[in-house]
Amino acid sequence: MNTGDAAGSPAKESGKDRSLPPGLPSGRIDRWLWAVRLAKTRQIAAQGCRGGHVRVNDRPAKPATPVRPGDVVKVKLAGTPRIVEVSHVIDKRVGAPVAVRCYVDHTPAPSPESKIPVAKRERGAGRPTKRERRQIDRLRGMR
Repeated sequence: MNTGDAAGSPAKESGKDRSLPPGLPSGRIDRWLWAVRLAKTRQIAAQGCRGGHVRVNDRPAKPATPVRPGDVVKVKLAGTPRIVEVSHVIDKRVGAPVAVRCYVDHTPAPSPESKIPVAKRERGAGRPTKRERRQIDRLRGMR
């Protein structure tokens, strides 16, 4: 008999169930970075490793460096530094909600002074004058 509880039906649960794929004991760092969506492509992840932008447990990583659960990975790809701890090793790319559960993000929040104030001008005001340009440079801290 139907009890009217739609949440208990298998069809509803399969849409919400985003279980982690089977984990591996270890895997390549370039594949893991790509699989958990920290790098857009595997080639970019490998280039980042070769360029010294990826560190595993404070050691420079080559693309084939093994990564295991519990390792701390420091990545600076696309200009954004990230510090993550590996919680699940995968080698196939997965969806974003599942990928986020494969690591613990320890990246500190960006400091408020890192943001550069942007000078706003009224629409149609034209190019800044020499005096306004100096004021903009002073605001940005260039002089």
